[in-house]
Amino acid sequence: MKVLKLGIQMGYWGAGPNPAMVDIAKEAEKLGYDAVFTAEAWGSDVFTPLAWIGAHTTRIRLGTAVAQLSARTPTATAMAALTLDHLSNGRVILGLGVSGPQVVEGWYGAPFGKPLARTREYVEIIRKVLAREEPVSNSGEHYPLPYMGEGAWGLGKSLKPITHPLRADLPIFLGAEGPKNVAMAAEIADGWLPLYYSPYRQHVYADQIAHAKQGFEIMQGVSINICDDVEEGLLPVKQNLALYIGGMGAKSRNFHAELMGRMGFEAEASRIQDLFLAGKKDEAVLAVPSDFADEISLVGSRDRIRDRLQAWKETPVTSLLVSSRSLEELRIFAELVLG
Repeated sequence: MKVLKLGIQMGYWGAGPNPAMVDIAKEAEKLGYDAVFTAEAWGSDVFTPLAWIGAHTTRIRLGTAVAQLSARTPTATAMAALTLDHLSNGRVILGLGVSGPQVVEGWYGAPFGKPLARTREYVEIIRKVLAREEPVSNSGEHYPLPYMGEGAWGLGKSLKPITHPLRADLPIFLGAEGPKNVAMAAEIADGWLPLYYSPYRQHVYADQIAHAKQGFEIMQGVSINICDDVEEGLLPVKQNLALYIGGMGAKSRNFHAELMGRMGFEAEASRIQDLFLAGKKDEAVLAVPSDFADEISLVGSRDRIRDRLQAWKETPVTSLLVSSRSLEELRIFAELVLG
């Protein structure tokens, strides 16, 4: 049975940075954690905290989960990744994701259309930058290089990056939910960052990842809560699920709710949305099925968590990404997962 790796998902900042960010990363490195990830929404960016963490660590990998495509052009993202990869001596994992129409159109002022085609084109351009074999050009409709459209002066030319990338094979992961997006991740990326994954429902993604290349990594975020009362321990998981399934998207199109439906909880997802959008957020939390919340997390006594870890070891998942509120939790998680 395989050994799971362990990583940290620090997420994005709320009103301000986590003052323990560096201490958590340094302790995780000592304990054998493989990677630390940060995120971005519409506040803190995803790269700057990793640079800060990287300056205080030496081994732990530094991942974006995820860098939003619409936040930067593909060449700008490639520049940030290759710069950080040099500064960290080759520790970067570039996780990319399209986000959603509310953020893309409301925050970045860009169209959300054709997310799969945009992602494929975006990754292709980054690969060209990192390969540095020839001046980078692209004839695709989303990120034409050189740009010759409306407002162009006609003076653009294809360029190679001045800086030689440290690694042409810098790993690129995709945050993907929909079946076609997950299949594309298995085809063109080095790893996949799922949102929800149940070791008891592996069939949901089996076809999409069946032909992933050797060494393909799957890093799954998992909430771990050590407690005596499982139902009470699931409450924070349910609160997060209610927010994402109920509020992170429109009623007409919510990728998280659609995923929950594909996992066998379509009616429950619809009810959570109805309650959350009606302002009944507490009721939306209570409407989250305990079975669903329990399957995608690790909650209960240490013995129960150890038992349920066996199911994760029998999946294609290669790493569990956890969030931690204290250094003591980090140590407990390392003991449970890494042994």
